[in-house]
Amino acid sequence: MKWRKRQENESEIVIYDICNQPLSFLSSISQLPKTTHPFLHSRFCNFDSIMGTAAAAVEISEPLLQQDEAAPVDLDEPIPDWKEQITIRGLVVSAVLGALFCIITHKLNLTVGIIPSLNVAAGLLGFFSVKSWTSFLTKLGFSTRPFTRQENTVIQTCVVACYGLAFSGGFGSYLLSMDEKTYKLIGEDYPGNRAEDVKNPGLLWMMGFIFVVSFLGLFSLVPLRKVMVLDYKLTYPSGTATAMLINSFHTHTGAELANGVGDSCGFDNFPTFGLALFNNTFYFDFSPTYVGCGLICPHLVNCSVLLGAIISWGFLWPFVSSKAGDWYPAGLGSNDFKGLYGYKVFVAISLILGDGIYNLIKIIYVTVKEMSTKRQSLPTITEVIDSNTSKLLLEEKKRDEIFLRDRIPFWVAVAGYVCLVAVSMSTMPLIFPPLKWYLVLCSYIIAPALAFCNSYGTGLTDWSLASTYGKIGLFIIASIVGSNGGVLAGLAACGVVMSIVSTAADLMQDFKTGYLTKSSAKSMFVSQIVGTAMGCVIAPLTFWMYWTAFDIGSPDSPYKAPYAVIYREMAILGVEGFSELPQHCLAICTGFFVAALAINLLRDLTPKNISQYIPIPMAMAVPFYIGAYFAIDMFIGTVILFIWERINRKEAEDYAGAVASGLICGDGIWTIPSAILSIFKVDPPICMYFKPSGSS
Repeated sequence: MKWRKRQENESEIVIYDICNQPLSFLSSISQLPKTTHPFLHSRFCNFDSIMGTAAAAVEISEPLLQQDEAAPVDLDEPIPDWKEQITIRGLVVSAVLGALFCIITHKLNLTVGIIPSLNVAAGLLGFFSVKSWTSFLTKLGFSTRPFTRQENTVIQTCVVACYGLAFSGGFGSYLLSMDEKTYKLIGEDYPGNRAEDVKNPGLLWMMGFIFVVSFLGLFSLVPLRKVMVLDYKLTYPSGTATAMLINSFHTHTGAELANGVGDSCGFDNFPTFGLALFNNTFYFDFSPTYVGCGLICPHLVNCSVLLGAIISWGFLWPFVSSKAGDWYPAGLGSNDFKGLYGYKVFVAISLILGDGIYNLIKIIYVTVKEMSTKRQSLPTITEVIDSNTSKLLLEEKKRDEIFLRDRIPFWVAVAGYVCLVAVSMSTMPLIFPPLKWYLVLCSYIIAPALAFCNSYGTGLTDWSLASTYGKIGLFIIASIVGSNGGVLAGLAACGVVMSIVSTAADLMQDFKTGYLTKSSAKSMFVSQIVGTAMGCVIAPLTFWMYWTAFDIGSPDSPYKAPYAVIYREMAILGVEGFSELPQHCLAICTGFFVAALAINLLRDLTPKNISQYIPIPMAMAVPFYIGAYFAIDMFIGTVILFIWERINRKEAEDYAGAVASGLICGDGIWTIPSAILSIFKVDPPICMYFKPSGSS
């Protein structure tokens, strides 16, 4: 496929490119960081050649993920109106599945504290629920309306929004850390741990709190949905895999999904490279999800993740660990912020903020410049399309048109956010008296920037670091309020930030799914609002079931709620001040923050043939905090794709996305029976683990 300038004697004028974007907008996009957003400059043509004066035709590189081939659709397929995509049966199924997933999420949250993505399972169970419903009614002689991929997507979006609040609502973390049991568990004489900073769970106030904070995230990033999905071409691996699964259910030629591999007691923690590297989290954990992410994500993202793992777990953390007893007290727990854990969290935050803030400022700058300058005349172009690419271009153009057709006005997003902020400012101090209205306002001012950072990072790596961003709000507000209520105010602020950034990332993930299934963006937004409203009621009710039936938070209970103590200790640390952090922590964080800014600037200033090899700081940051094991998984995925492309590039482009989605879907579907087995305490009969042969 080639582009060429229109000759003076030609009459046709083509204003729009393959994504139906005005060339003036492409001009502004060309000013964005090259290769900072891997899909942008691989998906579009060479902007420097087109926007310049060169008359020669330029090649357009093939997309890294052939979305349209991976999820084939009929160009003549009728697309229902956005209102018809939201049905009563869909909402009923969403409520039932939302309650089921909330129960599962609470169970995992109160036991191990780790919540897997259930997006794929939501799409699968939504399909089978409605299909079973319609089949049953058909057998009884009733006529039923067709079940479309758009309705399936709406159900999945609604369920994800509902059960997402079981995590971001803090029922196993910041809300639970406010209760009297956690206060006593830490110690009544523990410095900074005050009886005044206690608020026991209550059904009504928890519902009110969730209602107040959960909807803000939906309005914070709506104006950027086009930038994140169409312009940056962010992958959102779980969203992409879910869309391909849904499309395969609703087409006759959908891609066959590979079978996933379930958990394995021994091989989840297999010392692939020896025990020394295993102790530094360098091992292959046989996770189909992250191998699949490696197949979907660009090579640059995967290599950036691995580079971050090597820098952090290969050099930095072993070096810092060697300073135990010098830089920080030796013998501290693995989650103590006064030790190595403090370095991990704050260095990762520094990299994330440096990258996110740079790109956010870049977007604002380009947008303001484009709006304030007069549109200049540009060389008009037309495209020369061969028969092999015309169908793909038409399919992508159709998706773009559908995604942009039902617009969500900018004023709706701004007005909704401002109104919700006003409501929150008046109600939050009633629930948490130490959290004054001006502190609530400050939280909502910084939250959209953090939401952008989290959504951008989630689109690259499929990791949502909502809890990490929540800790930023926790430390800032706790340190501002001080000893007189700072613990309670910090924990509440953590909930505000965490809810917003988590909901915003979920919304963008669902926008990606909706884009690939040709669903209306407006129906996605409305279903997210409906699902959030469901979650505001269902999530507290299902938690209350656990709270009244079990001894939550007790060290002797199966529901130990491990993160409750951690979050309260973090709030206490925030009250005591950042001076309590280990030695040189702030200096190291400053260095990595500046490094993130410098790397992005370097990617902007260098030619494309150089910048395409410069790593992405946002992707590098995730293993600093999480560990190196998933970087190994993703790198194996990218190596498989690299070799596949060398053997048969066309086949790799056609099927890599389907294979990746099969791995992600299979692993995600196994989450449901795995969680059910865990709820009923069904454990493997034997467990294999590894240790040095000379140890006892």
